[in-house]
Amino acid sequence: MARKRRFSEDAFGPTVERLMNDAGLTYRSLTKLSAGYLNHLVHGNRPVPSDDVIETLARALGVEAEHFREYRLRVITDRLERMPDLIDKLYRRYGT
Repeated sequence: MARKRRFSEDAFGPTVERLMNDAGLTYRSLTKLSAGYLNHLVHGNRPVPSDDVIETLARALGVEAEHFREYRLRVITDRLERMPDLIDKLYRRYGT
């Protein structure tokens, strides 16, 4: 069996959908999360979820939680690159 990459290179929703398809899972069989909520996540109608939800999805899909967290960090980084004033404020506050 081929090893799954540690990090996703795709957006959160398509990554979840691909992993579900690879494992032959449906929204209802995936986790105790509602099928409607999962559908919204997959289709981008909800933001990337909290760490708790990411952990739940990762366990159900057989990947590390970082598989999804890395994408979330990339989204934040991409948005910050367009806000240099905010980067300066954050650096002054949290930079060491």
